[in-house]
Amino acid sequence: MAHKRIQIIPFKRKRKSITNYSKRISLLLSKKKRMVVRKSLKNIIIQFCDYDPKGDKIILTVNSAELKKTGWNYQTDSIPAAYLTGLMAGKRALKAGIKEAVLDIGLYPSNKGSKLYAALKGSIDTGLKIPCNDKMFPSEDRINGGHIKKYAENVQATDLQFSEYRKKNIKPENITNVFDEVKKKIMST
Repeated sequence: MAHKRIQIIPFKRKRKSITNYSKRISLLLSKKKRMVVRKSLKNIIIQFCDYDPKGDKIILTVNSAELKKTGWNYQTDSIPAAYLTGLMAGKRALKAGIKEAVLDIGLYPSNKGSKLYAALKGSIDTGLKIPCNDKMFPSEDRINGGHIKKYAENVQATDLQFSEYRKKNIKPENITNVFDEVKKKIMST
């Protein structure tokens, strides 16, 4: 007598590697709002979400492209931009009455010093309570763009690395000064 094999097919979102259900359930069991950080090729997106059985409810969204309004002329997908976006999101979350949250990085790997943790540090610096190990944050030199400044000072003027900046008359050597100005603007709002 032949035995029948029962094949269990996982949920569609799990099969397509869109959702890690075990990680999601642990975040939802905390019963706190989630700070969802996502990155694209050109932007960092931060959302604060609340669970609803019909689908997650988005409370607020901040996109790093909004940094242009504050005077940020540099890339919006860098570590300094991620920190500033986190700072902006944290300020808006506090105004919306959110005082604590948990970090949701989705399927991204948890790498020390990544853009995801730079965004988290920005939100924590506004006063939000989000549990995290401080060792995961990038160094202050990377957060304020010091590593970009050092690299730009050592690169020849003909290098293609900063050609877009040079076309727009933006000096990559000034990134730390612009970072400090934008940070002050965000913190004062």
